[in-house]
Amino acid sequence: MSSVKHKILVLSGKGGVGKSTFSAHLAHGLAEEEGKQIALLDVDICGPSIPKIMGLEGEPVTSEFPMFVFQYVEDNLAVMSVGFLLGSPDDAVIWRGPKKNGMIKQFLRDVDWGEVDYLIVDTPPGTSDEHLSVVQYLSAAHIDGAVIITTPQEVSLQDVRKEINFCRKVKLPIIGVVENMSGFICPKCKNESQIFPPTTGGAEKMCSDFGIPLLGRVPLDPNIGRSCDTGKSFFTEIPDSPATLSYRAIIQKIQDFCSLRH
Repeated sequence: MSSVKHKILVLSGKGGVGKSTFSAHLAHGLAEEEGKQIALLDVDICGPSIPKIMGLEGEPVTSEFPMFVFQYVEDNLAVMSVGFLLGSPDDAVIWRGPKKNGMIKQFLRDVDWGEVDYLIVDTPPGTSDEHLSVVQYLSAAHIDGAVIITTPQEVSLQDVRKEINFCRKVKLPIIGVVENMSGFICPKCKNESQIFPPTTGGAEKMCSDFGIPLLGRVPLDPNIGRSCDTGKSFFTEIPDSPATLSYRAIIQKIQDFCSLRH
């Protein structure tokens, strides 16, 4: 881990808010910069969706004792996930906490990450074993911070508040919050509709209350889901989408934050 310059955790209080989708797009966006080496680590042990999103489903991981060898999406974008260790994408991972923690430790210790500029860690929802393990194992190697993903409605924000308090208790810096599925811009008429109305002020109000940055809002776009299902980069598929422009602005803010940390 000493050869990894920046380490970013992607968190969410609740499942289904687009955390893995954001992790994948963050990795794709950072990898566009020439000369940068990016790695994406999926520690969502029971719900590893990164192989599918990155177009690597069904690719087995190889091992060169004692190290795991990750999969490559591009020459400068590597991926590791427990999904590579399963016989089938439909296999259930039925493990207790200690075994999940052991797997995370192996990923961080027994993968030869090499010289990496950014390591993105996609975590499961919540504030449980996996999160504590990642923070504990990476604490000595320095974590730049966490990006927290939410959607506008209160049922999501309620759990995100717990995630913010988790970060503060374990002294994990918060880079900022991303409001995902923030409105829908019709591709034909360009009018915006609020699919999930922010009944309590959305992420902006919550960030103001907690004194943390709102990195940006990503609108709904059906092409995002389509690109994830086909394992392709949304940025290259729909480069002029409002969602693409929003993603790029958010990624720039994350890069700015990390550059100030080193």
